[in-house]
Amino acid sequence: MKTQNYEEYWSLTNAFTDYNSAKFLQTLKICVEFIEEFKDEKYSQEKYERLQSRANFDDINEISVRKRINQLVKLGFIAPQLISYNLDSLEYIKANTNRRRTSLLSKIVYSSSKLNASVKQTSALHQINFLLKTLEEVGKLHINDIIGLMRVDISSVERGYLELSEVETVRDRAKDINFQDRKYNQIGHFLNLLKKLDDLVIVGELLYFEEDAQVVLAQELQNKSTKRDSYLHRIYKNELKEESLEKLGEVKCMLEKLAYPSLVASHIKPFIDSDEGEAYDANNGLLLSRNMDILFDLGYISFSDSGEVICCSELEEDVKVHLQEYTLDDIFMNESRLNYLAYHREIVLKA
Repeated sequence: MKTQNYEEYWSLTNAFTDYNSAKFLQTLKICVEFIEEFKDEKYSQEKYERLQSRANFDDINEISVRKRINQLVKLGFIAPQLISYNLDSLEYIKANTNRRRTSLLSKIVYSSSKLNASVKQTSALHQINFLLKTLEEVGKLHINDIIGLMRVDISSVERGYLELSEVETVRDRAKDINFQDRKYNQIGHFLNLLKKLDDLVIVGELLYFEEDAQVVLAQELQNKSTKRDSYLHRIYKNELKEESLEKLGEVKCMLEKLAYPSLVASHIKPFIDSDEGEAYDANNGLLLSRNMDILFDLGYISFSDSGEVICCSELEEDVKVHLQEYTLDDIFMNESRLNYLAYHREIVLKA
């Protein structure tokens, strides 16, 4: 790799952080319709200014409007110089669920994103592809590795990815020049994008492909689970059963209020993250049906302090509607449990 000027980096400044928001979708729709309407007209500054005028539907400043349009170019929804748009953009606009848009976003970004492009400037460099190929090569990437990769001129790497030793080198270079502190906004925007792509997951400070993460984390959980005291765990579950019996009149799922033949003592603060006192504290638990336990354990749902179900954006709308029928009653919300639930919302609940 050739030596780089440290100010050259993968540039992604987001006008939008929520790619499912009404304003993001409206901006995309306006741009697509404009490109289609004036597809036979050559690019010019005057043409770009007309698009800016249309995209300023909520009367914001010109710089913010340009950021909106340039974000769509960088992500791959529309092409530089307004030549064309990604055909999947049409499906993205019409998609009925966030889950569908996540798949389309991943496809668009992988096939068409060029982070150093803009409306006025074309680029042939696909940084996301480069990062994913590097991830395939090394297995996992620490956030500091990703920050280092953001400085790589990928045109200088013929094989299309970095090997582990090279990842370590670019990571150390970024640290030496204090790149993270100087470009923390752009780094945050880039990490936000990675979190939105299919089959990628950030666990702690490590980026994995989701299947790899499941294998790695399952092994870590298995290793720690061998330290679980089976007798103390039985007592922990029995305490939750007794609480359910006392407050519901029968041993039932605390959320659904149904007496399933098999119920799970579901940790609020995960067992793997708990010290011994927390691991066997009945306040750090809820007695749930297996379906509710899976959703809660994997961070697809959590609970507010008043017991309402909080759903992550990845759930389908019909599931969200169904879950809104349930509430975790006040009778279960003591001070200790509220503290554990605050941890769950902050650390476990998916965005």
